[in-house]
Amino acid sequence: MDCADPTALAAFWAELVGGEIAFSSDEFVAVKTDRVWLAAVGISNYQPPSWPGGDVPKQMHLDLAVDNLDEAEAEALRLGAHRAAEQPAPNRWRVLLDPAGHPFCLSTQIPE
Repeated sequence: MDCADPTALAAFWAELVGGEIAFSSDEFVAVKTDRVWLAAVGISNYQPPSWPGGDVPKQMHLDLAVDNLDEAEAEALRLGAHRAAEQPAPNRWRVLLDPAGHPFCLSTQIPE
């Protein structure tokens, strides 16, 4: 995930998904979980995505399966996420922006 501050972004994602920082340098920080690795990469002149439309594409989008939307959203906000202004179906999923502005969704509607 491109960003201005890879250390801060990786710390957010590590907390949110229950991962750990597995590698860190000035420009690259990797988060390891049991199932996936996420990487935050420092980019000069980083511009956050403009979602749902706009000049800067969203670059990526993660859907995270949760048991309780309200509790998961509260935890993500506590960790530094922001609620997106547009919420197409808030009873099914919540659209949030990570600290670098990448959109992601929390959902109870993920098929097994």
